[in-house]
Amino acid sequence: MNIQFKKGVLELCVLTVLCRRDCYGYELVQSISESIDIAEGTIYPLLRRLTLERYFTTYIQESSEGPARKYYRITDKGREYQQQLLSEWSHFITGVTALIGREENNE
Repeated sequence: MNIQFKKGVLELCVLTVLCRRDCYGYELVQSISESIDIAEGTIYPLLRRLTLERYFTTYIQESSEGPARKYYRITDKGREYQQQLLSEWSHFITGVTALIGREENNE
């Protein structure tokens, strides 16, 4: 898949997964990777930025499988932002789909 497509939608994907449940970084990567191919290194800078912008809070939780893990929890501000991005995404894909349909009909 085109890297620019993924970069444009990755923020929405992260916010959407965290709307469903709290996750630690690697768990988030695995969840998103079930649908689109992403590199682990692309998530952490995004998580840092979104945390600084107060879309997430973090907490540490002990793990029975190794060291403690840093979990991300979406804030009310993050939920609002996710809804805004989701609305923009829906509008965008509707427009692109309409454009592609027009181009196919003109052939």
